[in-house]
Amino acid sequence: MKIPQDYLRRVYAGWLGKVIGIRLGAPIEGWSYEMIRNTFGELNGYPASYKNFAADDDSNGPLFFIRALEDCGDIGRFDAQDVANALLNYAPFEHGFFWWGGYGVSTEHTAYLNLRNGIPAPRSGSIEQNGSTMAEQIGGQIFIDPWGLVAPGNPELAAKLAEKAASVTHGGNGVYGGVFIACCVSLAFVEKDVRTVMEKALGFIPADCEYTKVVRAVMDFYDRNPDNWRACFDFLHDNFGYDKYPGNCHIIPNAGVIALSLLYGRGSYSDTINICNMCGWDTDCNVGNAGCIMGVLVGIEGIDYEKYAAPINDFLASSSVIGSLNATDLPFGASYFAKLGYMLAGEEPPKEWQGILNDRIDSCHFEYPASTHAIRGRSQSRFHILNTDEQANTGSRSLKITVFNGRPGSEHYFYKQTYYGPEDFDDSRYDPFFSPLCYPGQTVHMSVMLEQGKNGVEVFAQPYVKLGISGEILRGEKVSAAEPGWKELSLTIPAGLSDRVDETGVILSCTAKGFAMDPITAYLDDLYYDGQSDYKIDFNRERMAVWHNLHQDVHQFARLKGHTYLEDGWLSLSCGDFGEMYTGHYNWTDYSFEGTLKPLTGEDCFLNVRVQGAMRSYAAGFSKGRLVLDKNYYGYSTLCDREFAVEPGREYKVEVSACGDMLQVSVDGVKLLEHRDTDSPLLTGSVGVSVRGGSHCLYGSLSVRGHG
Repeated sequence: MKIPQDYLRRVYAGWLGKVIGIRLGAPIEGWSYEMIRNTFGELNGYPASYKNFAADDDSNGPLFFIRALEDCGDIGRFDAQDVANALLNYAPFEHGFFWWGGYGVSTEHTAYLNLRNGIPAPRSGSIEQNGSTMAEQIGGQIFIDPWGLVAPGNPELAAKLAEKAASVTHGGNGVYGGVFIACCVSLAFVEKDVRTVMEKALGFIPADCEYTKVVRAVMDFYDRNPDNWRACFDFLHDNFGYDKYPGNCHIIPNAGVIALSLLYGRGSYSDTINICNMCGWDTDCNVGNAGCIMGVLVGIEGIDYEKYAAPINDFLASSSVIGSLNATDLPFGASYFAKLGYMLAGEEPPKEWQGILNDRIDSCHFEYPASTHAIRGRSQSRFHILNTDEQANTGSRSLKITVFNGRPGSEHYFYKQTYYGPEDFDDSRYDPFFSPLCYPGQTVHMSVMLEQGKNGVEVFAQPYVKLGISGEILRGEKVSAAEPGWKELSLTIPAGLSDRVDETGVILSCTAKGFAMDPITAYLDDLYYDGQSDYKIDFNRERMAVWHNLHQDVHQFARLKGHTYLEDGWLSLSCGDFGEMYTGHYNWTDYSFEGTLKPLTGEDCFLNVRVQGAMRSYAAGFSKGRLVLDKNYYGYSTLCDREFAVEPGREYKVEVSACGDMLQVSVDGVKLLEHRDTDSPLLTGSVGVSVRGGSHCLYGSLSVRGHG
C-alpha cells in the first residue's frame, strides 16, 4: 500500500499522542478506579507536573526495539531474533529501561535472561518456556506502537512485524495484544472511525482467543449502553478484572480498558485518554496505547496543544545504554519511524523531507506543526515560543520567539539543552543517564531572522554555547536586525576542552535611545552541529551524578553493568563477571580514543570504540598476558593479539584509532596492533571502557579526536 500523503504529520501526532498518554498515566500507575475517583474526582488532564519527565518503559521499548529494522542488515530476513538482539543491545543489564522484578516475576526480565543465556527468540518469551502467566502479561502491547507507525495503512505488515516483536518477550494473548494494537495504529492512518479501526484490527488475531473475547464484550456492552462508560467499567471489572487473571499486570483487563476508552471517547483525543486514565490499573501503558491510536486518527490538530503538548515541550528522556540517544526530542522519534516506514514501503520520502530524514534527523528543523524540538528559554522577561509557518529559512516552518518588555541591555537565552543531569528532574523514574549531544571541536549552526524594533530599538542575535562544568558562556558573532533577512550564524567550540557542552542556542538582546520596552521578535530555524569532536574527560573535574542513594553514575556515562565510582582523579570500574560503560555520540565515524589504564586486579581491561550498544563494539586492551583487539558482535571474538605482560598498579597509555575499516592500537606511544575488519565492520559509534573476568581497573583522563 502506498504511503499516505499526510504520513509525516500523522506519525508525529501518533508519537506525541503516545508520550502524552504515558505522562498522563504515570503518576497514578497501578491505582484503582476508586482511588482515582476519590482523590481527583473527575480527572481531566495531567495529575502531576514535572520539571522533565525522567523516562518510562512505555517509551524506552518502542524507541529502541524498532531499531532492529535498521540493525538487522537484511530486512528480507527480518525475524524475532533481530528484535531480541535489539533488546540485548540497547537495554542496560538489570537496571533502568523497564521493570526488573526478577526471573519468573517480571516478564521482560525473564525473557532478557533467557536471551542472555542462549535461549533464542521466540522461545524466549513463549508459553512453552515461561508458562502462560509470564507470557500473557501486558508488555506485549505496551512496546508495540511503532510497528504500526512504520506500516501506515498496511495492517498486514503491521501484524507480521508486531507478532515477531511481541514474541521476543511474550506469548499467547500477550502477542495477540501486540498485533491488535499495532494494527489499530496502522489502520488509524486510513480509517476515519475508531470502531472500524477496532473491527478490522480484530481480524488479525484469533476470533476465539481471550483478547478478542474481552474486546468484543466491551463492544457489545457499548452498543447497549453507549452513554455510560462507568457502567461499562463496572462490567469489565466484574467479568474481566485483575482478580480473574494471574500475574502482576495481566494483558486482558487492560485490553478491556483500552477498548472501553476508544469507544466511549467518541473520536475525541482528550475524552479518550482521560476516560482511559480514570479507569486505573496500568494507566501509563493503557493511555499510551490509546493516545497513539487516537493521535494518528485525529492528527496534530485534534490534540489540545496548550493542555497536553506544551508541558512536554517535545522532550523525551530514555534510559538505553547509548547516552546520546537518551535525550531526544519527539520529532527525532517521529522522523526515525517515518524513515523506516518509507524504507519498508520501498518509497522515497517527499523531496522536502529527504535531507532531514537522511542527513539531519536529529537537527531542529521545526517542520512538524506545533513542534518545538525542546527549545527552552531563560530570561527575566516574559517570552513565548511558538511553531509557525509565518517564516522559514528552509522548508515551510520555523520557531517564533517573542520576548515581551525586553529591557535594553538585558540578554535572553533560547537554547537546545544538550546535556541533562539529576537536577533537571524530579525523580529517577527508570534510571536515565545521558551523554552530551554536542562536543568541543564541533561547530554549532543555526539560522535566525530578526524583526526590526520600533522607537529606536535595535535588536541583536548572537549564537552561544554554555559549558557544563565551568559554566562559561562562549559567544559567536553578534548580528543586527538592521540587516534584513535570514542570517546564517555559527560558532565553533574550541577543540581540546575538558568540559562538556550543556546548551547551544541564541542570545537575543536590544539597545535603544532612552527607555523602550517593545517586544523582541525572532525566528529560529535549522539548528544543528557538524565537524569532528575533540575533547577530554578529566576525572579530576568530573563528579558523580547522584539521583538517589541507589542510582549514582558518572556524569556523561551510560552504564551497562559493573560497579563504578570516582576517586582521586580516576574512574574506577570493577565487576564480578563483566562491566562496561559508554560515552560520546552514537554517530561518530573516524576518531582516535586515548586513555590511561591502571589495572588493579584481574587480567582484562579495555577501551571500547565504535560502540553501537551492549552487543556491538570493538575493545582494545589487556587480557590474560596479551594485548588484544576484540570485536563484539553479539559476543566477543579476538581479531588480533600479541604477547604483553601487564604489571598490576602500573599506568599504561592506550590509544585506539578507528578509520574506516582499519583499527590500530598503540600502548605508550608505540603502535602494536593493526587490523582491517572486512567482515561487517562497525563504522560508527561512541566510546567506552570495559572490564571482564572479575577485573578492577582505574582509568585516567580520556580523550577523543576526530579524524579529517
